[in-house]
Amino acid sequence: MAFEEAASTDGRPQQAGSFPVRRTDGMLEVCLIRKREKDGWGIPKGIIDPGNSAEATAMIEAYEEAGIEGRLLGRVGTYRFEKWGTRLLVVVYVLHVLEEHDDWQEARIRERQWMPFDQAASLLENHPSRPLLDPAMRLAADHIS
Repeated sequence: MAFEEAASTDGRPQQAGSFPVRRTDGMLEVCLIRKREKDGWGIPKGIIDPGNSAEATAMIEAYEEAGIEGRLLGRVGTYRFEKWGTRLLVVVYVLHVLEEHDDWQEARIRERQWMPFDQAASLLENHPSRPLLDPAMRLAADHIS
């Protein structure tokens, strides 16, 4: 994607991502990712390519970056962050994970970890997606039995 497209200022999100969630032994868990041998955890996200919807992008990025697939439960909000010398708008969804692959496209450069929401809150303390974690947990609790 050209830089000009990524830095559009028309109010539309330039990136999409998700909080992947599942229920294990009755407890809700969220999956965070990070680049291997880096400290910062985050969520799968990426650029919305021309012709793709934000929803499709969120699902594609979860598959590419974390090796997980599922269905979107809904949108929980947006956040902004700095990259490529501009502020990007990211729209975030909750993804109910239905399938997890042992090997995936970015497995060599990224790791994933499932954890309770309170642990994720601590790890995302300084991440711009952190304010969306609580609404994501409520949405997941309402839809995943």
